[in-house]
Amino acid sequence: MTLIFILLLAFLTLTGISLYKTYHHIALKELKRRAGKGDDLAKLLYRTVGYGPSLRVLLWIIIGLSASGFFVLLDRSTSAGLALFGCALLLWVGFAWLPNSRVTVISEYTAKIFTPVIEFLLRLLQPMFVRLHKWVKQNGRVSVHTGLYQKEDLLDLLKGQKAQLDNRMSEEELRIAKGALTYSDKLVRDVMIPRRVVKMVSAEDSIGPILLAELHESGHSRFPVYSGKQDNIIGMLYMRDIIDAQHGGSVKSYMDKKVFYVNEDKTLGHVLDAFLKTKHHLFMVVNNFEDILGIITIEDIFEQILGKPIMDEFDKFEDLRAVANLSAEKEKAEHEHAAEEDKKSTEVVE
Repeated sequence: MTLIFILLLAFLTLTGISLYKTYHHIALKELKRRAGKGDDLAKLLYRTVGYGPSLRVLLWIIIGLSASGFFVLLDRSTSAGLALFGCALLLWVGFAWLPNSRVTVISEYTAKIFTPVIEFLLRLLQPMFVRLHKWVKQNGRVSVHTGLYQKEDLLDLLKGQKAQLDNRMSEEELRIAKGALTYSDKLVRDVMIPRRVVKMVSAEDSIGPILLAELHESGHSRFPVYSGKQDNIIGMLYMRDIIDAQHGGSVKSYMDKKVFYVNEDKTLGHVLDAFLKTKHHLFMVVNNFEDILGIITIEDIFEQILGKPIMDEFDKFEDLRAVANLSAEKEKAEHEHAAEEDKKSTEVVE
């Protein structure tokens, strides 16, 4: 009978650790998104993870009591050598190997079985946990941290940094840091350019002043090329390839035949990796039915990271004369500002 209790306590310890890992290996926002899309496991886990700190407290109570009972019973019922080996094995499996292993099908199946029980205990004990939390908050701050941060923790740090009186990070630096942490959470459909405003070019169009003017007015530098119907994309046309075209010809002669597609449900992190690997900076966006919904460019992702639009006027930096004019205008503005300050100072003295 004692052996059965020992094995049961070991099982409860490992199960508690496995549940803790399964519940927290996915961020709460992502778990909510998957639950909203109909994922049954995500729905089940989200209901329990939504209890927040109470879930962690309950699991650690289960793990602590089970492990303690296992160590005590094993020490009393076996020899010292066997007890030492059993305790070391449980510690290695439960607190070293299991937390660092991947979430497997077995872990998910275990969560499906035990989550209803955990949810019942949370509903039953939640009032006690709330009072405990309130008491701790009133009588002292208990802070236990592993030293590991989730993305949400870093975002909170950035938000707090901005409000600090002695903050030495510029708004631009804070904005870029926040954009770098959050851009990968967004989906392609959230930032893509819709098809209705995308300038497409027929493969049979002639290269000439009229077409060049239309393309230049669009403000873009890359254009999908279609043949027949606009759903039939056969290539990409780049302004740089036709801007100096001297001998006319059709779009087909100048286009790049490579066309890449991405599903609207992909994250921006996935698309940025694809941009870097393919070295192609415009993808056609499609849905699950292969309908073309629009386009996404690498600039669209950079805008999400930078937190502001990439303005077209920066293109003038390729022109040395334009750069010189900008510098001259800046110096002129500085001189005028200094003159105004001197005038105000003189008026005050008088």
